[in-house]
Amino acid sequence: MNWNDLGKQVIGLGAPLLGTALGGPLGGAAGQILAGVLGVSSPSPAAVSAALPGAEPARMAEAEARWIEAIRSEAETQRAAITETQATMRAEIAASDAVQRWWRPLYAFELTFECAAIWAVLMQKFWTGDVATINAMINATALFIAYWGFRFGVLGVYISGRTREKVCAATGQDAPGALEKLVKAVVKKK
Repeated sequence: MNWNDLGKQVIGLGAPLLGTALGGPLGGAAGQILAGVLGVSSPSPAAVSAALPGAEPARMAEAEARWIEAIRSEAETQRAAITETQATMRAEIAASDAVQRWWRPLYAFELTFECAAIWAVLMQKFWTGDVATINAMINATALFIAYWGFRFGVLGVYISGRTREKVCAATGQDAPGALEKLVKAVVKKK
């Protein structure tokens, strides 16, 4: 038996939000609240299931209220965290510190220059026929792939983050990420 098995029964006893939560990813947390309100010695689905038939409506209303308060508290915590993050982003954008504003563009220029320099060295070695250097560079291919994969990954995160910063500065709200857009698109189609 798991918490999902109790969902319909709890809904039928007058706690629809708590019952719905039991069937979802927060089922364990909802079950802990329900077990605590019912006074069950072991907060397990089987023990709660045994106590549910004799549960008073007032107890079920109390469990529902505690669940609502737990969700409200979590939502408020998340809202505060998001508000703080956005305030920090706006403060960083408005900062007059040159390092804060220029480190990422300089990183991008340096990485571009680095790739061009390696390419120029390789082309010069092909032109002069320096086989030893060409072989050394070919043997270092795995290192170059790992190194540049990381460097370009950081650059990609920068580009994405900078776009979000600009949208946040313009709208005062954080822009949705790629994953959030995907979730919204999937939910919208249903």
